[in-house]
Amino acid sequence: MSAFTAELVGTMLLILFGGGVVAGVSLKDSKGFGGGWVVITFAWGLAVAMAAYAVGGISGAHLNPALTMALATIGDFAWADVPSYIIAQMLGAMLGATLVYFMYLPHWEGTTDANAKLAVFATMPAISHPLSNLIAEIIGTFALVLGILALGTNVITDGLNPFLVGMLIVVIGMALGGPTGYAINPARDLGPRIAHFLLPIPGKRDSGWRYAIIPVVGPMIGGVFGALFFKRIFQGEESIAFWLFAVVIVFIFIGAQMTIKNVKHHVS
Repeated sequence: MSAFTAELVGTMLLILFGGGVVAGVSLKDSKGFGGGWVVITFAWGLAVAMAAYAVGGISGAHLNPALTMALATIGDFAWADVPSYIIAQMLGAMLGATLVYFMYLPHWEGTTDANAKLAVFATMPAISHPLSNLIAEIIGTFALVLGILALGTNVITDGLNPFLVGMLIVVIGMALGGPTGYAINPARDLGPRIAHFLLPIPGKRDSGWRYAIIPVVGPMIGGVFGALFFKRIFQGEESIAFWLFAVVIVFIFIGAQMTIKNVKHHVS
């Protein structure tokens, strides 16, 4: 199997399991209906772990453009391979979302909540405030990439690392996922969002395109900064990029604080 195919299949599995659990707890007449946030966060963690076990030995199981970009930025991944990885991740995410659609085919018609249908595919903020939503995705993905790299500094029993990354996803979901639904992965959000737009889902709403840029840009910023932070703080490697990203993020934080009075609640 090529690295391209591995990233495609791995991301497909990630979305099949992750999107599938959201469908299971959100769509009417599913046996998992009403399972709640704890079920979702644990299943997403296991989804990441299982997908990583499936293809990690072939492609490294990035499964996330933010991680791919982060590793390339610090020299741990070849820039020449970045486009093929991201294309594979996007295609895999779209395919995984399509499988979820067919998995729950009889349940779309009986579910009247169009927001719940969209949530199976993509994230939306609990409270709509673009800069704050951007910060949530930056922090979540920063924690993800920093956590993955920090785990790599430990002596870990063979085969355990993907499980620990899955547990990292669980704690990110529980601790940091409330504001935006923790996309922390541009392909995980944009690929299924495109699938939602294209698929003939009964009673669906618009695909939330006004928000869609945030779960793409936020994870990219947070992921790259997480990798630069690891290199600077953990390994003592100085770089101009670290300080540039730090300044940009500080300005985003300040902007969010200054505009917080304009916050609008978003029902999703």
